[in-house]
Amino acid sequence: MTVSATLTALPELQPEDPGARLLLFGVRQMGAHGIHDACTAHAFVTAFGKGFRRPLVLLRALMQEMSAMSAGPIQIAPWCCARMTGAESALLQVLGRVRTQPQVSAVLLADMLGVRDATGVLITAHALANSFADMGLALDQ
Repeated sequence: MTVSATLTALPELQPEDPGARLLLFGVRQMGAHGIHDACTAHAFVTAFGKGFRRPLVLLRALMQEMSAMSAGPIQIAPWCCARMTGAESALLQVLGRVRTQPQVSAVLLADMLGVRDATGVLITAHALANSFADMGLALDQ
């Protein structure tokens, strides 16, 4: 793959924020290996301790809802890739803004999924962002 092809397919660098990186890892692992991926569960236990269940279950729900509602495939990169796809970047923007700018997040999420209205998925995204913030790893941008 040439440099320009890589930058087209993977336009953004991974964020430095530990919460966003954990979320991105979970999205990539679940996208590749299913929503009951053990590596994701282990990463959440390690990051959140006894409170790992709420963010893990909400991420599973978000992944399932996005998969069911999406008009087409959602591009994800391998877990070890230092760059992000446009869809991954959009999802992190949605989760980073949903607590303070829900209308902007609604438009971004609907655009990412290729649908007119993604309100149901947005509610889960908001709950997921709240769970990360409650556990000390806020995704706010």
